[in-house]
Amino acid sequence: MKLAIIKYNAGNIQSVLNALERLGVNAEVTDNAEKIRSADKVIFPGVGEASSAMRSLKENDLDKIIKELKQPVLGICVGMQLLCEHSEENDTECLGIVPVKVKRFPTSPLYPVGGREGQGGRLKVPQVGWNTIFHLQSPLFKNIPDKSYIYNVHSYYAEDSQYTIAKCEYGLEYAAAIKKDNFYGVQFHTEKSAEIGDKIIKNFLELVQ
Repeated sequence: MKLAIIKYNAGNIQSVLNALERLGVNAEVTDNAEKIRSADKVIFPGVGEASSAMRSLKENDLDKIIKELKQPVLGICVGMQLLCEHSEENDTECLGIVPVKVKRFPTSPLYPVGGREGQGGRLKVPQVGWNTIFHLQSPLFKNIPDKSYIYNVHSYYAEDSQYTIAKCEYGLEYAAAIKKDNFYGVQFHTEKSAEIGDKIIKNFLELVQ
């Protein structure tokens, strides 16, 4: 299997490579259009800020290349957000593959103070640390138990929609994972989510499109 990891200046590539190494899988990190198009699977990682990430993609026409892909593609964290149509982070027009908006977590009280354990009525933004995923609805989560723990670091979230294939709750329910056609996205860091994260990556690699 040929696996490509998209190379651009917002990719947390080394941690993804480390996760793949744990699974005994080799991948090529590349920004070459033909290598990306010819891969059996593509991973689209991302950390950092949406508008600068989009600028980096456009510099090498990677924005156009990603939209054309027909094989399974997995966006991780900011990579997932960039698959969406718009992010509130610096008012960024994203790839528009999945018609979902990305919003910033509200910091105003969503619950009465003391009315929700661990939050005290006000969210801390960004969300950093372990949380659980639920309503799992895709082969991407084969043999993954509901309420499994995954690791998050993010201030922005994709709205819950018909494209949601897993949910998470942080003050509100949001899309922990999305899917449209051959494009998958996970908001959490699979590569930092221990055994559960490795299983999700393995499930992606085994997907039959």
